Amino acid sequence: MTEHYISLQAADAQLSAILHQASAKTGVLLIVGGPQYRVGSHRQFVKVSRALAASDIPTMRLDSTGMGDSSGNKAEFYLQNNDISLAIDGFFQHCPQLTQVVLWGLCDAASAALLYCYKQDDNRVAGLVLLNPWVRQQQSHAQVMLKHYYWQRLGTKAFWQKLLGGGLNPWQSLKELVNTYQQSRQNKPQPNNTEAAEQRPQTTADNYVQHMLEGWQNFSGKSLVITSGNDHTAQEFLTLCQNADWQQQLSASKHVNLAAANHTFSSANWRQQVENASLQFIKALINVNTR
Repeated sequence: MTEHYISLQAADAQLSAILHQASAKTGVLLIVGGPQYRVGSHRQFVKVSRALAASDIPTMRLDSTGMGDSSGNKAEFYLQNNDISLAIDGFFQHCPQLTQVVLWGLCDAASAALLYCYKQDDNRVAGLVLLNPWVRQQQSHAQVMLKHYYWQRLGTKAFWQKLLGGGLNPWQSLKELVNTYQQSRQNKPQPNNTEAAEQRPQTTADNYVQHMLEGWQNFSGKSLVITSGNDHTAQEFLTLCQNADWQQQLSASKHVNLAAANHTFSSANWRQQVENASLQFIKALINVNTR
């Protein structure tokens, strides 16, 4: 396989990417989210890109604006549409055989992929691979903490040893628990789904979750969702998917849940399962679109 560095000129920044060349007509763009660059935690993005390229699937790993070797000021994940669009343009330029691309993202990069579908009607994007999408909201986070942290903690020996040993302030802990419960019961504002596309508001920290849903609903391609069983971010997403609109989108997608995995799939076994699921999904997408 061949890997090389490419530079992409944005309006106010120079973006850096690593291209893994191969001959398939379907490519994979790895969007990098969070405070990291194109290598990824535990070198995961390097490894998954090489695994895909070894199966003849070209892959590009992008440093978003202000991260890694890319210049400019770092933008919030919900404002990365221009970076993604520029990367797809560059991908097609350097791999002229491409006819379609899959967006692959972990955490808020998965969120950015859905938000790209909300803002852009890009028929080059045929697939989405979404790992533990970030949907953090005050209410949903509080619900997850109640279910997957506080109640589970009460059943641990370490908790009671710390409490009885004087290492825990019970009144402060009770105050935090009550506050979390109150947050979990807050009513969410009802979205307005009647707005025309050109009248949609700018995506912000307050409305990005609803825009993610609309982007997913508007997306006509295929989706693979990979979640971790040992991860609050994943549990928050799956809790949100109990809502009918989100459940409909998840049910229409291929969903792989790795029960023991943590947020970044840090073990070789978990990483291998992510690579296998991604590869199977992309190969199926290639077969469907070349019949």
